[in-house]
Amino acid sequence: MKFENYIKAHDAFVFELDNVLYPEKDFLLQVYYLFAQFIEYSEQQPAADVVRFMQETYSKEGHEGIFDQTAARFSIPETYRLNFDLLQRNVRLPLKLLLFDECLAFLQAIVLERKPIFLLLSGNPEAQLNKIRQMEWNGLEQYL
Repeated sequence: MKFENYIKAHDAFVFELDNVLYPEKDFLLQVYYLFAQFIEYSEQQPAADVVRFMQETYSKEGHEGIFDQTAARFSIPETYRLNFDLLQRNVRLPLKLLLFDECLAFLQAIVLERKPIFLLLSGNPEAQLNKIRQMEWNGLEQYL
């Protein structure tokens, strides 16, 4: 079905952020990279090994418990959990988060029809707001 059929049938649109408008892994993998760099600086663990382990673990098992597994594998002290959690909430990413191409086109079509767009967020509000700020919205942010 084409965008137009959906747009004409509805008065407003609500979207989830993670894995709907953009791939959440783009955010998480950048966080893992930055955390690995921090661990290399603080604990002299090779960042390449840490980030590779985190990427592989994420690919196989998802993001739940990744700090625990990484800490166990590389003997990272528990005190770094706070740094990891803060990084996920307040990180300044090296690369902007990009919307899925189809979602970008759909959002642009909605804006052209002057219909309201709402974001429904789950998880830590601070982290979700941080993701929104680091998204490349292509001018759409003013319509959210």
